[in-house]
Amino acid sequence: LRNTGLLYIHQKGPLENKVLDVPEGTPVPYALYQFQSSHLEVDGFRLTGATEGKISISEDGWLYLEQTLDWAHTQTHTLELEALVGSEPVEGPVIITINVLDVNNHAPSFNQTDYIGIVKERTPAGVPFARVFATDLDDPESPNAHLSYTLVSQIPNRDNTLFFQINSNTGEISTTAEGERLLKARESVIHSRGGDFSDSLKKRFDDYCTPTGDIPYELNPFYSCVQRAESRRLNPLEDPDFTLIVRVEDMGGESVNALNGNARVKIVVQENLWVNPGPINLREQLKGIYPMPIGKVQSNDPSAFYRLVQKERELTFPFNVTEEGDILLTEELDREDKAMYILVVFAEDSYGNQVDPPLEVQVVVDDVNDNAPICEEELSVFEVQENEPTGSPVGHLMVHDADDDNTPNALLSYSLVTQTPSSVFTIDGISGRIQAKQMLQRRDATEYHLTVRVNDPGFSTECKVLIKVIDINNELPIFEINDYGSHNLSEDTALGHTLLTVKATDADDPGTGSSRIEFHITAGNEDGVFAMETDDNGEGRLVVAKPLNYETASSYKLQIDARNPEPLVSGLEYGAESSAVVSVAISDVDEAPVFDMDILDVTVPEDTKEGATLLKIDAKDPEGKEILFKMEGDTKGWLEIDPATGEIKIKNKAVLDRETVEAFHFTVVAFEKELSSEREVSVRLLDVNDNVPKLTENQAFICVKKPQPIVLTALDADADPFGAPFTFSLAQGKKSPNWDLSAVDGTSAKLTLKKSPTEDKTFLIPINIKDNAGMGITQKFEVRVCNCTELGYCFTEPGVHAGVLGMPTTIGILALLFTALVLIIAFHRIKKDNQKKALLGETDAIL
Repeated sequence: LRNTGLLYIHQKGPLENKVLDVPEGTPVPYALYQFQSSHLEVDGFRLTGATEGKISISEDGWLYLEQTLDWAHTQTHTLELEALVGSEPVEGPVIITINVLDVNNHAPSFNQTDYIGIVKERTPAGVPFARVFATDLDDPESPNAHLSYTLVSQIPNRDNTLFFQINSNTGEISTTAEGERLLKARESVIHSRGGDFSDSLKKRFDDYCTPTGDIPYELNPFYSCVQRAESRRLNPLEDPDFTLIVRVEDMGGESVNALNGNARVKIVVQENLWVNPGPINLREQLKGIYPMPIGKVQSNDPSAFYRLVQKERELTFPFNVTEEGDILLTEELDREDKAMYILVVFAEDSYGNQVDPPLEVQVVVDDVNDNAPICEEELSVFEVQENEPTGSPVGHLMVHDADDDNTPNALLSYSLVTQTPSSVFTIDGISGRIQAKQMLQRRDATEYHLTVRVNDPGFSTECKVLIKVIDINNELPIFEINDYGSHNLSEDTALGHTLLTVKATDADDPGTGSSRIEFHITAGNEDGVFAMETDDNGEGRLVVAKPLNYETASSYKLQIDARNPEPLVSGLEYGAESSAVVSVAISDVDEAPVFDMDILDVTVPEDTKEGATLLKIDAKDPEGKEILFKMEGDTKGWLEIDPATGEIKIKNKAVLDRETVEAFHFTVVAFEKELSSEREVSVRLLDVNDNVPKLTENQAFICVKKPQPIVLTALDADADPFGAPFTFSLAQGKKSPNWDLSAVDGTSAKLTLKKSPTEDKTFLIPINIKDNAGMGITQKFEVRVCNCTELGYCFTEPGVHAGVLGMPTTIGILALLFTALVLIIAFHRIKKDNQKKALLGETDAIL
């Protein structure tokens, strides 16, 4: 059968639990399934449960629909079916579950046919001001109830420009960018605080219309017309500014078979009185009566209260706001103190709730020319070299004006008032750049004094300028000696030692860069062993900068150049008179042996075998003498050193043990006949798993009447990962009829007595303990189970077990007796020896 696009095939089968899926709206009658009983004598069936009169069973077992099913009414029908012989059930009941499958047979519908939306002018695009809502009776988990909203049309739409948009998922309506910019409200009556519509309308009518005689307002046709127009404004359903046709579709609006519904949204555009009056421009130092109104805000709520706060946390805030929304300035402003203020205006109801979003109003302080130019230096000093070409720059005169740089108030002009001793400079009137009008000579004048007048549009300032004519570098530095001969140094000379002082002179003007002399080593000092130190009087010192080494270099021939920091005049070059040479011979001294390494650290496992090499020490004597090695500070006696090779080995029969000491240090000495050197060697031992966990106690007791578990604790001298956590178990992993062993933590376990004996008894329990690496042994733990005193100690009742001792007790007594016997014999022999010595002493005395 073909039904709603699906093919359903009649099926049959045994009487058993069954789940059937049936699309809602399936035409009836419709056979679903034939149930067949295993009993041949069955002559009928009985169907019970949520049939709702729509589902029946025939005598031959056909389950069929008598009425169409509706998913919106019932999604699942649960039935019970029995096979009958006569009226008696012979098979069943079985559970029949019929799932009603949703089909898209319900169109979505809006919860209203007409919606009202009120939007204010300049409402930001994308901010919702209204919402439509629709529902669909189809399965909400299926596409049949997936709704999508669209805007069909906007009335009016004169310029084919949409002012509104709708969110396809939520149905929220907001303005577009064009709507934010272009929507305008029709004029209406503005209500004042405390007034009502009638009073406001009459006042507006009196302001703009000429009353005719004494005709009452209600009889005046012009007033009635205005009144009707304003009434339409108050009831947007009568005269909306825009009407939107919106559509909702199921199937996500993506199918041609989608069902839909429509609604209208009537929109009124209201005037947005809550307008930011900024930026407000105010002149600084404004004269007038304070407080002075500078702007006004008006809430869309006539009864709103206004509050003004500052956005920045300033010490002074010279602004306020009145009850009517007038923003007041309370005192004169100074742009040089603060050029802009940001005021935050709040409109709130009587409970302090905002009725309009806060406005940030900028107040810009406009500059007036109330500051004179200021010279940055009381005396501005410049230098210029003699013989510089005409027009050479001398420098810029730095002057500051506190007024606004972007206004003419800070536009400065420069002019020269006086020049002494002669007029040889000019100044740029805009930038303040000073230039020389001619080539300067020190023989004419070494200094010039200038007075510069600096003007802004309202003020004038004079600045003082000193220009120094400095000498040009037309003289060479000359050494007093060009060859400082030969000098000897031992290779152990201390760093910083002065070997030689050199001197040169320069005929340029003293105290200038042209006459100052610097000394540099320019040849023979490739390894940087020597350095030059220069002072300001034309002298230089040749010093030792790095350790000398006869074996590396036994002599040096150094070239020292004298140079000026200022460049020479064009055509002049440094010659031989500005250089000097010196020869240095290095003498050998006997030096101590030198180790190849400054730091000697070694790490070895603690199970390193005897005879193994720990490390080899390398050292050499700078003079090539034979050296030997010895070792000091090996307190454990574990090591030995080969005097000739420096090889350090582990001694025979020495056993390194990290548990004894984790790290140790000793000293290696390299020596020749007279001198020696030492180095400390650090050895760190790495742990190996050479210890097993051992019980801290090997015996305990348990009271028969109040048996308490015994906590076993083990310790392992090894470090991680060869230590805890431990694994505790009874020997051979067998379960004990009397004892149970369970872990407490990584180092402890709990031994519990399962069943108390009828009399005192001692148990030797084999406990196997393994470390984290699986290494361990089995240990004996002795537990005495006994009757206890009130204080919790074992005791033996009088007459019980008289003369009978346990095996451990018997062994202990025998050991004590044996020890006592040995002590008695030893004491007796010592006493006899002492008597014999005393007798011999007396005999010697007689003789």
